Amino acid sequence: MELELLSLAYPPLVVFAAALLVLVLPRLAGFAVGALSLAAVLAISLVAPAGQHLAGTFLGFDVVPYYVDDFSRMIGLGLGFLGVCSVVYAYSSEASETLVAFALAYVASSLGAAFAGDWLVLLFMWELMAVTSTLVVWHYGGEAVRAGFRYAIFHGTGGVLVMMAVAVHYVQIGSFSYAAHDGIAGGIPAVLAVLGMGVNVAFIGFHTWLPDTYPRPHIAASVFLSVYTTKTSAFVLYRAFPIGSESELAIYVAYMGGLMSVYGATFALLQHDMRALLSYHIQAQLGYIVAAIGMGAAMASEIAVAGALSHLFNNILFKSLLFMAVGVVIFRTGEEDLYKLGGLWREMPLTAIGFGLGALSITAIPGFNGYVSKGMIFDSADPGYYGQPEYQALYYLLWLGAIGTLLSFIKLGYYVFFHGESDFEVPDAKPGQTVAMLGLGGACLLFGVWWQGLADLAPTLHGTGGHFSFAYPGGESELHPYSPSHLETAGVLTAVAAVTFVLVRKPLSKLDLGDPAMVIYPATYYVSRWTMLAVTGTYAAVDAAVVGAVKRCYWVGNNPVLAVDAAAGRLPDWMVDVDERRPTDGGRPSTIHLRAGIGTTVLLLTLLLTVILWLLV
Repeated sequence: MELELLSLAYPPLVVFAAALLVLVLPRLAGFAVGALSLAAVLAISLVAPAGQHLAGTFLGFDVVPYYVDDFSRMIGLGLGFLGVCSVVYAYSSEASETLVAFALAYVASSLGAAFAGDWLVLLFMWELMAVTSTLVVWHYGGEAVRAGFRYAIFHGTGGVLVMMAVAVHYVQIGSFSYAAHDGIAGGIPAVLAVLGMGVNVAFIGFHTWLPDTYPRPHIAASVFLSVYTTKTSAFVLYRAFPIGSESELAIYVAYMGGLMSVYGATFALLQHDMRALLSYHIQAQLGYIVAAIGMGAAMASEIAVAGALSHLFNNILFKSLLFMAVGVVIFRTGEEDLYKLGGLWREMPLTAIGFGLGALSITAIPGFNGYVSKGMIFDSADPGYYGQPEYQALYYLLWLGAIGTLLSFIKLGYYVFFHGESDFEVPDAKPGQTVAMLGLGGACLLFGVWWQGLADLAPTLHGTGGHFSFAYPGGESELHPYSPSHLETAGVLTAVAAVTFVLVRKPLSKLDLGDPAMVIYPATYYVSRWTMLAVTGTYAAVDAAVVGAVKRCYWVGNNPVLAVDAAAGRLPDWMVDVDERRPTDGGRPSTIHLRAGIGTTVLLLTLLLTVILWLLV
């Protein structure tokens, strides 16, 4: 009976309701409700029965808004746990109730996309995720407003491409259900899906919204933003290209992931702004996930898919932890530039510990969760296992990305916490911030030491008694993350990065090179401006000519005799002036006063539309 009730407890609706309550309840009560709603998502993800729930029809189409399998369960657990920690962190970081309401609506839409059972529901939640995340960015004001508009344009464009992919998929397959076809249909739908989803997972060239947007809003907003769009979208990319789908695009997707890991790590290494550095590392870590998804689709590799989903889950934990730790530094010092800090471990030891746990996890140091999942991805790309030379270059790209990641976090930790003496006398993290950081850090350490627990969550690994097997082309093998070869690889990577940092530290501190892809913003601005001026100027000229001609024809029709005299030149010009402009008083001033800002209004309209659609389903 309890399982039946849980199947009706739709996770996104629970969090949407909490978003509304945050707006009307006292601050502490509202934040508590928000955290409890996400704890409920965590519980539902853990025990809800597998299968389709709440299935129905919408506008004549069969829809499955709520679908539970091992894949969505794993994502729900990660997003739910992070959500609880993020709300606690936001409360201590003095985030407003409105911001947290926006963030909870954003989280709900991400959960809706993760638990969707068909492409139509996914499409609705995908667009809702773009709207709500834009509100989270806009709320901070200032530079975040323009960045939010650029962010909205990117995600609106990506959403249109995904919409087109889903439409063509339906024409080819005749159904929106995931069960009707293994992934997205091949051909045009697959190409459109790769491009549209590539915006959200930060393919090179489509990634500029990431470092442009995430460093600008409130520090609590950055924590939410750092996870929900990108990780949910990576999971949706897996839904489009699942294990063994053998899409012709899979190998290109895999190599795009390898290039992302190098590109993101390289430009992270060149950053002065701490949140920009972390934003580029979102792209770099997504690169590992995308590469593994591509290999899983191309080669039906179970270990690749297990690595992709495990690394996605781990990213939810350590990436948000790093944004929290950096956010506390900014919160206390007001400084964003890492080169203007130093020696903060004495002033902020708890924050330094939180950062250390996240940094050791993302750099795949043995004993931490990133080491386990990244090891799976390295195994899946290693030509020594597969004997497929077309993946050898991908393997070395992932190596370069790993070295760049280690260099970046050695640099960030060194200049923020250890280099020199601190010029700031500041208190450490507040209690809520500390609880959130240490909670996430503890999970990173737990799944690194108790790696069997992480393997249990990985959908394609099958194990008994702590032994997990997966299928290599040459036969069955067993997962051994702490084997001598894995430990040797981790040691070599760490040693190379440490030596390299010593050699490049001084010249690196003098470099301030921009991302060449950022040229897209001024180029787009000027092209759009010139295009707009050309179009509006042409329209104005045509409109003036047409309106003038119509007025003259009307005047001639009403004054035929005067028209003849005017044509003969017997009337003064003032008598044939047909441009009769009359001043207006502008009407009465409005007595309606809007008390809600645009962000709150959009949120309420979005929630209302969601409820209406839910009732229709």
